[in-house]
This record gives sequence, C-alpha cells and structure tokens, in this order.
Amino acid sequence: MGVCGYVAVLLMLITEWLEQYLKDANLVNENTVTKPNKVEREDLLLVHTARYLKSLKWSWNVALIAEIPFLMLVPNFLVQASYLRPMRFQTGGSILAGKLALERGWAINLGGGFHHCSKDRGGGFCPYADITLLLQFLFHYEHRRVKSAMIVDLDAHQGNGYERDFSDHSNVYIFDMYNCGIYPRDKRAKAAIRRCVELTHFTEDNEYLHKVEENLEEALREFHPDILVYNAGTDVLDGDRLGLLAISAQGIIRRDELVFMKARERRVPIVMLTSGGYLKKTARVIADSIQNLYTIGLISE
Repeated sequence: MGVCGYVAVLLMLITEWLEQYLKDANLVNENTVTKPNKVEREDLLLVHTARYLKSLKWSWNVALIAEIPFLMLVPNFLVQASYLRPMRFQTGGSILAGKLALERGWAINLGGGFHHCSKDRGGGFCPYADITLLLQFLFHYEHRRVKSAMIVDLDAHQGNGYERDFSDHSNVYIFDMYNCGIYPRDKRAKAAIRRCVELTHFTEDNEYLHKVEENLEEALREFHPDILVYNAGTDVLDGDRLGLLAISAQGIIRRDELVFMKARERRVPIVMLTSGGYLKKTARVIADSIQNLYTIGLISE
C-alpha cells in the first residue's frame, strides 16, 4: 500500500481510537455519545449535484478522490461499503452536531471536516461536502435561528471545497489559516476567504497561537455569527508530513481552548469537526484537547 492508501486507512482508525480514549477517560460512554444516522441520497442532494453523486458509482473516480490507487481495481459495491458508507456516517455526524450545538451551545463530531469537497467535486480524501451540508441544513431547517455562520478552519490545508460553495454567500464568513506551500493552492477558492492567514513550512507555537488569537478576535469583531463551525485539523502537529507545520501537542490543546473560549464568551454555538491529522498519536492529542476543554469548563457532560 502506498503512502496515500496508508493515510486514508489511518484516518478511519483515528476516529475509533479517539472514541476509545474518551471512554477510557470517562468523558463519554454508550449513553452519552449521540450516534448519527447515515446521510442518504436525498440529504446529499441538498448540496451535491446528481451528476457528482452518480460519479461515486465508479471506483476509479472514488480512487482519485480518496487518493488510494488500488481502489480502481475494487468492485464498486465494496468501495461503497468499506469507504463511502463510513464517510456518510461521519457526514451525518457533522449535520447532527450542528443541530446539537444550537440546543446545547457546543457539539463535537469525532470525524468529519471534509473541507476539500465541494458540491460537484471531491478530493484530498474528502468525498462529501459535510461542512457545506451542515450549514445548508441549518439555513434551510433552522432558518429562524441560523441566518449567518462563521467557519474557522485551522487545518493545515486550505479549505477550498466549502470556499467554492460559499463564494457568493455574504452570510458565511470564512477565516482560514493554512500552510500556503502545500495542497490545494486553490486561487479561485481563496477569493471567498474573508480573513486569510497564510503560514510557511514549520511554523511553530508562538507565532501560530498569536495569529490564531489575534485573527479570531478581529474576525468576531467584524462579524457576529449565529453559529461557528470549527474545523480543528491536527495535521498542524510537528512531524505530520502532509501538514509540514511544527505545532506541539500543547500548542494544539491551547489553540482549541482559544477557539472555544472566544465562542463561548460571546454565546455563539460552536461545532468542532476533527478533520485532518495523519500521525498515529493524533487521536491521543485530540482526546487530550477535549479532556482539557472539559476540565476548564468550556464543555460539559
């Protein structure tokens, strides 16, 4: 298996490891984790084109999106069952997290954050546009409570998928901070970003955390959203070969704390999606961050 295939498998395992770490820490159990439904075709059609969904019936196309070449040789019914079906559950988790955040003030999806997928194009391991779907569900079905949204994307990669989808939506404010020297380098999508912070290879904690805090504070002065979607990628972690930044585990914990603190201070419901992260220790770092959010009172049971 090549590097891309290994990464894709690791992404799916991280979600399982993360849930187990949280159970071991007594933060969650079978009664306190809300299990999402799998999104169905009619749900996906709220955002995705019928043509795009049809393209997922071809294994070669899914292989390109997932960046797993050997999937081209796998019968599509197996691709659907082993790869796309789990992704539909994670997408359902993002939509459910949006609804729960409105009720409880916060929610965390242990997965999701497929920010490279737009309504008519997947890529970068992302087959479904869960961030666009999350917000469109809220705009359509919770329109009395949600008329505006802010996306805070701190994954190491530019979130070009939802940026393309919301390029002409003034009610969606996008703050994207990413390594400008790596995938996807999407100039067209970049035009949709209201607050763009480009980092260079191997940026470290002090510079990174200063830019997070300063820019988030300014973004929330400029725009007052009804909900904040936080794409909390841990591929910024030092040693991650796809993110190429140098943020420590403690730096990520502090970053997540800052985002939750500023949202909670303003009583803005916040949804956290765990997004990218391509090291075996990623799940432990996310679990430790969630534990910290609970310990300092930014989330509750």
